[in-house]
Amino acid sequence: MPEASATNAPELSVSELSNALKRTIEDRFGFVRLRGEISNYRGPHSSGHAYFCLKDASARIDAVIWKGVFSRLRVKPQEGLEVVATGKITTFPGKSSYQIIIEAIEPAGVGALMALFEERRRTLAAEGLFDEARKRALPFLPLRIGVVTSPTGAVIRDILHRIADRFPRHVLVWPVRVQGETSAAEIAAAIAGFSALPSDGSLARPDVLIVARGGGSLEDLWSFNEEIVVRAAAASLIPLISAIGHETDWTLIDHVADLRAPTPTGAAEKAVPVRLELIAALADLERRHAGAMARFIERRRAEARALFRALPQAEEILALPRQRLDHASRRLSGAVLRTHDRQRIALGKLSQRLARQSPQARLSRAGERLSALEQRMRRALATGADRRGERIRALGSRLVNARISSVRMEQERAAAARRRLDALAGRMAHAFRGGIAWRRAELRRFDQLLVSLGYKNVLARGFALVRDAENKPLRLAAGIADGALLDIEFADGRKSAIAGPPQEAGQATGPAKSSRGTAPDNKKTRKERGQGSLF
Repeated sequence: MPEASATNAPELSVSELSNALKRTIEDRFGFVRLRGEISNYRGPHSSGHAYFCLKDASARIDAVIWKGVFSRLRVKPQEGLEVVATGKITTFPGKSSYQIIIEAIEPAGVGALMALFEERRRTLAAEGLFDEARKRALPFLPLRIGVVTSPTGAVIRDILHRIADRFPRHVLVWPVRVQGETSAAEIAAAIAGFSALPSDGSLARPDVLIVARGGGSLEDLWSFNEEIVVRAAAASLIPLISAIGHETDWTLIDHVADLRAPTPTGAAEKAVPVRLELIAALADLERRHAGAMARFIERRRAEARALFRALPQAEEILALPRQRLDHASRRLSGAVLRTHDRQRIALGKLSQRLARQSPQARLSRAGERLSALEQRMRRALATGADRRGERIRALGSRLVNARISSVRMEQERAAAARRRLDALAGRMAHAFRGGIAWRRAELRRFDQLLVSLGYKNVLARGFALVRDAENKPLRLAAGIADGALLDIEFADGRKSAIAGPPQEAGQATGPAKSSRGTAPDNKKTRKERGQGSLF
């Protein structure tokens, strides 16, 4: 294998590479708006965070909504809902994946909004919030009128103008945003704030309340379809008139209000009877005051948001640890279940193996260990009883009852152990006898196999075993020199011979010749050596 070429590239740890990728992606993309379908949504996690996916026809991306952001969303995630999500792209090093941290969600298109509108209307109607029996009559001549709307739009001017033309009354305006991310929460807080005012005092509770907004698309009016606004209107202690959009625009607050007006101007007409005189200065000062307060509050809010952005956010600091904790908790629960299943399966397999296998050897060793343990236990019991007796006598009468109880428990355990030993001894003896019988049968089988495969049987079939002077078996003629002394074993005995060249057929009965000439007389040699010849 070739050696790796030298390089100057620095070594990076996995954490360093993950952090570098995280900074690169966050710096490159920042905040984005993604359109896709919500998938794999199972509701908020036990920690309060929400985990799901956004997908389209050919791709998907993991999405996370932190607990603080989830509670402020106007539109909550729903499985299969197509949305436009706003957030920032980041990475999760624990899974080497990228994801979007969502800060705002809005439905994608009118079709999705209408489906969500109908589903929410059926849910609230089933709770009885739209029943006619809950609706209250409006006061004939209210002393104070509360208005929840935007302080800078034409709606508030139309309402004030119409009230002043018909019958000048004291109007309390709660400036709110009627469109945007926080508008629903501001409207609900305004309705609850008017209901929380005292019935008397310098800032008394209004006798009638108008919630108004100018016309717009379904998306523009969506704040008045939020569940928090509808429930706040249902819980209002003040009779409420809804005047949202034009006459053809219907929102959920129109169903729960005590009276629906087709327009904001119509709401002012329904709130007070007709009066021709108008105090223009009061209305102008009221409008300017509301505008100045709204601008002052908005300026202070902008300054507070700027200061808030400069400070490190706890959500951002704890985001990744919280996400790792959520993933670890899911993996831990799954690992516990898988480990339990594996152990249960392994236990079942072991039980089957134990049922099929013979426990002779284990019982033998267990019997020996138990015998030794029994002897040690008996000696220990005797020795321990003496020592305990001495300690008990030293401790006095306080430990007499304890000694008796301890001796009784030891005796019971010894009796139980003795019973187990007796049972194991019987099983061990039976297993030992079976093992001896099995090994005897194996020995007889191997003896028969040895006899059948031995070379004696081969010699009985007419073959011979040739050995040299050192009694080593010879297998090839090329390895035998002429004149070498040979020992030949037959089935009925052994013979000695002297090796020579092979003879032709006509010379089979004549004397053998060596390569140097005529061989000497072998008869004398054979007589001197006392051995026969095969040639």
